[in-house]
Amino acid sequence: MFKRSVENTLAGLLRFARNIVYGAFVSRQCSRTVRSPHIVVGITHPQTCMVLIGRLRTLREAGFRVTLVSSPGELLDRTAANEGVEAVAIPIERQISPIKDIVSLIRLWWLLMRLRPDLTEFSTPKAGLLGSIAAKLAGVPARVYMLRGLKLQTSDGLKHRILRAAERLAAGCAHSVLCNSASLRAEAILLGIAPAEKMKLLGEGSSNGVDVEHYVPGSNQVRDRLGLPCEVPVVGFVGRLTRDKGLPELIQAFDSILKAEPETHLLLVGWFDLAEDALGSSLRSRIESHPRIHVTGMVADVAPYYHAMDLMVLPTWREGFPNAVLEAAASGLPVITTESTGSCDSVLPEVTGLLIPPGYPVAISEAVLKLIRNPERRLRMGLAARAWIIEHYVNSRVLGLTVAFYKSLIEESQAGGSDRRLGSGESALHPV
Repeated sequence: MFKRSVENTLAGLLRFARNIVYGAFVSRQCSRTVRSPHIVVGITHPQTCMVLIGRLRTLREAGFRVTLVSSPGELLDRTAANEGVEAVAIPIERQISPIKDIVSLIRLWWLLMRLRPDLTEFSTPKAGLLGSIAAKLAGVPARVYMLRGLKLQTSDGLKHRILRAAERLAAGCAHSVLCNSASLRAEAILLGIAPAEKMKLLGEGSSNGVDVEHYVPGSNQVRDRLGLPCEVPVVGFVGRLTRDKGLPELIQAFDSILKAEPETHLLLVGWFDLAEDALGSSLRSRIESHPRIHVTGMVADVAPYYHAMDLMVLPTWREGFPNAVLEAAASGLPVITTESTGSCDSVLPEVTGLLIPPGYPVAISEAVLKLIRNPERRLRMGLAARAWIIEHYVNSRVLGLTVAFYKSLIEESQAGGSDRRLGSGESALHPV
């Protein structure tokens, strides 16, 4: 009797457990068919939120539930609130820190196991690596590694090899590697980051495009606020004030420019970033004390500052696809930038601006003086630049391609696409 009672009890417990598992399975399958598809977007540092403005909102308005993951910071919370998406703060070190990196990886994996998103998009070197690994371990159905640039291009030796291995691992854990520009895709393929069929490019590149209604030619009070007369030439720069952005070369070139055109001012719209490529203290002090150099620090809205410039210079060593160049072009400015990866795609040479080799202050000063001394050429280039942006990089077009691509990835994953073939199909939305 006792034995039969135990057997009946065990059988009942097994039926109960089976019903729970089956019910959870049915519930999950049903929820997948009725709930909004869920995307987790992950970055390392909250300052990168600046390049996600508009992208997150567009995904949400397209019917996705969007969760933004980053290290904690006021910019994370503000961006999530303004874009109408969820925010989760997980500390992620920008530098190599094995113990902290393992902790961050576990926290990312646990978050993804809890949220069970349909798709993840991780970008920036550290979040791209840890997030892609965590998404793979959590079994996320569709995984995208957003390649915004290659930090390894300005490193050498052991560090270069470590960064290259990290890029390959991040790409290996993803179904698709979404590249920011054609030259970035070509360079990544050359470095063996991932097979060519895995490297995707949407349209002509860019992750956000440009709001051409917000970035428009015009005048305002920025010059008055900075004490800059209307008639003096103003050379502009927008971005992080770091070595990789070419600030040492720009400052050296500015000395030569002042000798030729003494009334020229340099407007640096950006902040002294304390990343690995931070400027040395002596150069920073020189910039801050220079009577003709104006530093704004981080600003919430860059658009008015373009109106104070006669041209923009970005003497960068590496990029993915520089948003600042597109914004300046939409604002009707000619741009001088380098032939480096990413930046070379952002200008039509001799039409919307000038391309110069990176690392040459003389090339910067010569190009700037050519445009300063030729107002008609500047105007002609500025008009061509805005027309080019309107044709190829309006944000609604660029972000529309992103929405369509992500929907196709989710549909493939729900149809049972394997890790090897998911996202491998070609279409007009993501030519390769």
